[in-house]
Amino acid sequence: MYRPAHFDENRASVLRDFVGQHPLAVVVAASATGIVANHIPLMLEAGDGGGARLRGHIARANSMWQELPSGSEVLAIFQGPSQYISPNWYPSKREHGKVVPTWNYAVVHARGAIAWHHDQAWLRELVAALTDRHEGGQAAPWRVQDAPEEFIQQMLAAIVGFEISVTSMVGKWKLSQNRNAADRAGVVAALAASPAAASREMAVLVERAGKKA
Repeated sequence: MYRPAHFDENRASVLRDFVGQHPLAVVVAASATGIVANHIPLMLEAGDGGGARLRGHIARANSMWQELPSGSEVLAIFQGPSQYISPNWYPSKREHGKVVPTWNYAVVHARGAIAWHHDQAWLRELVAALTDRHEGGQAAPWRVQDAPEEFIQQMLAAIVGFEISVTSMVGKWKLSQNRNAADRAGVVAALAASPAAASREMAVLVERAGKKA
């Protein structure tokens, strides 16, 4: 990923928090049949050796687990908010007109080796952990044991689990850091005035990036 210095984000705590907030990843790999890509919610955890690991599962009918042997390198891409940025929002447009449209976004790329898991106990622990994490905000959280045991066994037999031992994790926060303070303020004001929640989320990120700069 191309990461100019002013857009580079390498603070481990920021990257980990981002993955937790935006867990749906695109998992990309080169298989014998070509490039494969799947959209999979992942959970970031501490690895056994002190590093990090990403865990998730796919449908057994998905041929990815057959095309990629354990140990294959994969790339997990986590996409956060993204927004079109109009040059009309820059005060500098009125001063000299030397401005163009762009796109703001925040992403994390995590690389590592994948290992497949078919063990029922491993899979049950994984789906329970994923469920507990994502149901935590519900008024009455659903739990795996709420479903009939026979049904859960059928569901577990229909998936394949995996973990990715992370070897590198990098982020790109393209949030108008290359603009002057007045232009950044114009971007924040325009985004904050939008009725779209994603635009307002981006406004917060641009404002924070400006303070960091």
